[in-house]
Amino acid sequence: MSFSKFLAASPPVPTTTLIVACVVILFGLVLTYLLLKFFKTWLRARLSQAPVSFGSLIGMWLRKVPFGLIVDCRITAKKAGLDYSTELLEAHYLSGGDVGDVVLALIAADKAGITLNFDRACAIDLATKDTGKTVLEAVRTSINPKVIDCPNPNTGINKITAVAKDGIAVNARARVTVRTNLDRFVGGATEETIIARVGEGIVTSVGSAESYKAVLENPDSISRLVLGKGVDSATAFEILSIDIADVDVADNIGARLQAEQAEADKQIAQAKAEVRRAAAVAAEQEMSARTQEMRAKVVEAEAQIPMAIAEAFRNGNLGVMDYVKYQNIKSDTKMRDSIAGEDSE
Repeated sequence: MSFSKFLAASPPVPTTTLIVACVVILFGLVLTYLLLKFFKTWLRARLSQAPVSFGSLIGMWLRKVPFGLIVDCRITAKKAGLDYSTELLEAHYLSGGDVGDVVLALIAADKAGITLNFDRACAIDLATKDTGKTVLEAVRTSINPKVIDCPNPNTGINKITAVAKDGIAVNARARVTVRTNLDRFVGGATEETIIARVGEGIVTSVGSAESYKAVLENPDSISRLVLGKGVDSATAFEILSIDIADVDVADNIGARLQAEQAEADKQIAQAKAEVRRAAAVAAEQEMSARTQEMRAKVVEAEAQIPMAIAEAFRNGNLGVMDYVKYQNIKSDTKMRDSIAGEDSE
């Protein structure tokens, strides 16, 4: 019997059976794909004593979470003696946090004996997102204190200038050793606040000194005063020490201010003198005008003399001989005035 005749003679396969067979084959292919995709990660977690179920791996894959990163972080924490479930790590990743930094920060804090729980670490990580800082850096700074220069050299200002009571300016530069206060890290003021407060303390300390010599002799007095002001309150740091790195004399501000005040007083006096001179000139001009006015009156009166003489002639009160005597006296007077003028010269 040929094969075609055998097929023709065999009973037909039901459609339902074909569908079931296709579903079984498809399911087997999907299961094989999933086993090949997650088996390596599952085996790595199992061998590292940090087991993760296939269901968790598939769920992370469906939620588009990098399951390899989550498993590696869980393995790292487990090897360091910390046990965090994949659900916690996945939740922090989905909230936008950096799971790797959080795990490393928790391990560092645990090894250093610093109290830091998972929720607190996640809060710090989310608070420092897109700020250039990380929770890992905060923990490392808490373990190994950092030094902050005051003023910040990046601003182009190298020293803070303050003036003592004697008017002498003093330049000072401080180095502040701080460590992170994890309890105040979220919501606490940053390094800029520390720098501003320390700068204000330096100005206050120098300004309260009787002389610049006292500042040069005891620069540690600045540190004590600044530390006593509690400049680290409400900040994300705890100040361990404030060291005056450099202090020198800048300028005699008091003498310069006195010289400027003297120059201003001189200009005021000159202005007042100019006012008085102008008033004197005005008075002189006024007196000259009055003199001219009086001279005009004299000329006017003298112009009436010939008229009076003529009137006297007409009325018979003045004779010819009287007029001749008047003219002789007038000429004699002119001659005397002329002789007196030449002698005076």
